[in-house]
Amino acid sequence: MRVFTPAAILSLALAAGSAVAQQLPVKRQAKPTRPAITAEDLMSRLYVYADDSMGGRAAGTPYHDKATDILAGWAKQIGLTPMGDSGTYFQNVPLLRRAWVTSPVVVGDRTFSYQKDYGVFAQWGTRPFDGAEVVFGGLIGDTSVHLTADQTKGKVVVFGYTPAMMDKGLQAQFTSALTKPVGGAVALVLPLLDHAPSAVRGYLIQPEMVTPPPAGPQMMMPPAIIASDAMVEALAGGPLASAKWGTVTGRYTGKVALQDTPTSSRNVVAVLEGSDPVLKHQYVAIGAHSDHVGIQHSMVDHDSLRAYNIEVERIKAGLEQGKQPTAAQLAAIKVNVDSIRVIRRPRADSISNGADDDGSGSVSVAEIAEAMATAKVKPRRSMLFVWHMGEEIGLVGSDWYTKHPTVPRDSIVAQLNLDMVGRGAASDLKGGGPTYLQLVGTRRLSTELGDLVETVNKMRKLPFTFDYTFDAPGHPENIYCRSDHASYARYGIPVAFFTTGLHADYHQVTDEAEYIDYPHMASVAQFVHDVALSVGNADKRLVVDKPKPASPNAPCRQ
Repeated sequence: MRVFTPAAILSLALAAGSAVAQQLPVKRQAKPTRPAITAEDLMSRLYVYADDSMGGRAAGTPYHDKATDILAGWAKQIGLTPMGDSGTYFQNVPLLRRAWVTSPVVVGDRTFSYQKDYGVFAQWGTRPFDGAEVVFGGLIGDTSVHLTADQTKGKVVVFGYTPAMMDKGLQAQFTSALTKPVGGAVALVLPLLDHAPSAVRGYLIQPEMVTPPPAGPQMMMPPAIIASDAMVEALAGGPLASAKWGTVTGRYTGKVALQDTPTSSRNVVAVLEGSDPVLKHQYVAIGAHSDHVGIQHSMVDHDSLRAYNIEVERIKAGLEQGKQPTAAQLAAIKVNVDSIRVIRRPRADSISNGADDDGSGSVSVAEIAEAMATAKVKPRRSMLFVWHMGEEIGLVGSDWYTKHPTVPRDSIVAQLNLDMVGRGAASDLKGGGPTYLQLVGTRRLSTELGDLVETVNKMRKLPFTFDYTFDAPGHPENIYCRSDHASYARYGIPVAFFTTGLHADYHQVTDEAEYIDYPHMASVAQFVHDVALSVGNADKRLVVDKPKPASPNAPCRQ
């Protein structure tokens, strides 16, 4: 995955035009929904919810407020009871809008500017600095480097990288650099900007939303300056291969300071009251996340990028688990631009619509709620519908809700989480198909919940084929800890995570409503509906027979 401009994409030579063959319209007029869960109703909702006018629904933006207005409107139309703050459907979640105050970095006769040549990353408290000596810290992944505290104190530490470490991906490089002894450094400079995907690059150079820090002393760490290769070489005094680690190479002239502005976003919370006078005080929570990643910093050609990413995923499917395509494999990908242009003209795109992630889950929860609310017989237990904000910035909304629940936390008997339930075809991922469904967490706390899910599936006319691969303890994708169910599980609440898996459009501007498999999504939504009813109508609440986390503040473990 790389950053592409329209010109760069269009210059790619020929292959794979079929990757953009269109079956559904780009735009579609919404129609009134019906009580039953149908593909037609899901389309009507999702084409609205993931439209370009929604601006990618990034948490803390007016676009996300618009999304939550839509969700609250659906909840009211369905007839659900508000269960947010002060009798509303909204639960306010405090945030900080984090931006960086910077200045150009001058090295000799060269000037490097923020957003063009570098970005800044930090999720911790940082001290501002305005200029400091630069010391070369060696190559990331070079175990022979042994910096001392005296060498890094008060300095900007600049790292290079080895080709082997670059092949391991950005996260591995970043983690490796931060584990080096850099105590007392005022900043780290990492040569990752040129190699970052567009979504990551945009994240580094745009203001971000974070949660306010906890009361008390904060962990103070140097900010990581994610720079271009050219800026790193200039700071290191020349080619990295000939630079000597531990050597002072000059002075960093720029300023970096953190600027946090208080703001907020909101969860949407609603309840369908149960029919049993006793059991109605217990809740089956059904949730999805309402946000996505917003608008990217640069335009790309939609169809060419999608064709390229589909081929990347095809290559990855043939590799061993955890392996990434090599630079040579990526360079060999050719896109048949001529064939694409026969289908339609260029589409410049910068909006990450998030149709599958997690528009699919959000609209499915609405459909489940409508089906239950219009049924002649209501479930015995109450159904708690929570559309969480801020999953994309660290499970923020579910973290806040489980810390500040609007119903007694110990009255929640289970949480069923839908995140990316709109794909799953064989063309999306290895092993996919019309009955494909990934399950995560179903037996982590309650064997009974896992058994119930299996039993409900066996009763279906066309049962799902469950993929438990990503539920394996220690799995490198860490899926169990990456979505909102994890916030409930830390309190010992049994959870089930339903997803049709990752695909080529994940976190891309190409995750749009036209590529969703609506019949498949309707099947998943109906299945979650049936599981929720089984939990909600049982005579006894689910038995938690597995060890609960020692503390809700303990790190999540895959």
